[in-house]
Amino acid sequence: MEQVFKDKVALVTGAGSGIGAEIAKLYATGGAKVIVSDVAEEHAKNIVAAIKEKGGEATFVKCDVSNPEECKALVDKTVSTYGRLDIACNNAGIGGELNPIADHSIEMYKKVIDINLNSVFYGMKYQLPAMLKNGGGAIVNISSILGLVGTANSPAYVAAKHGVIGLTKAAAIEYSAKGVRVNAVCPGYIDTPILDGLQPEVKAALVKLHPIGRLGKAAEVAEIVGWLSSDKASFVTGGFYTVDGAYTSQ
Repeated sequence: MEQVFKDKVALVTGAGSGIGAEIAKLYATGGAKVIVSDVAEEHAKNIVAAIKEKGGEATFVKCDVSNPEECKALVDKTVSTYGRLDIACNNAGIGGELNPIADHSIEMYKKVIDINLNSVFYGMKYQLPAMLKNGGGAIVNISSILGLVGTANSPAYVAAKHGVIGLTKAAAIEYSAKGVRVNAVCPGYIDTPILDGLQPEVKAALVKLHPIGRLGKAAEVAEIVGWLSSDKASFVTGGFYTVDGAYTSQ
């Protein structure tokens, strides 16, 4: 891969597996020094090891993204480790429970909003000042197809992912003239370990939701995140981009 991120420092949350892991690897392959962050310490350290085995540079930093103090500490650790922050991908998230609104637990609603939405605000709150010190940077927030359309029985997830797009637009308006571009990516259903527990018929039903006839791959999501994070996307900010096999075109 072309060294599009040479001399850059990138931070990825939820980077211990799935989409986040592929994004971290792509940044590293492109020459960035990468902070691999997750609450799943063992998984994240395995990603760091995989990056280093291929000659890349990476460091693990544990962070509960629902905690603003830990989000601040994550950025502080990034800067103290590598001297700067140029790129951030706010990817961490959970699915939550499957229940209609009237039956959905308030506790889980709050948890999903904290991890999937509030974390993006906390992340950008501390990432942006660090990037401004360098004269700019790029932030990519991971939303979802369910940030664009609704679905039954996931009210918290749908609300959070819609909110991520709103935060992305607001941040782009506020900071693009200051040199920080902010975009969102909206994946469809991606074939990651999180789906391994599904029954075959359930997984087959998910496949049928996508006109392309298959689930997405984490590496396919990482590719557009990488482009949006690079100088090749220098006039691209405030947008949201689907990687969904035409799911949202229906």
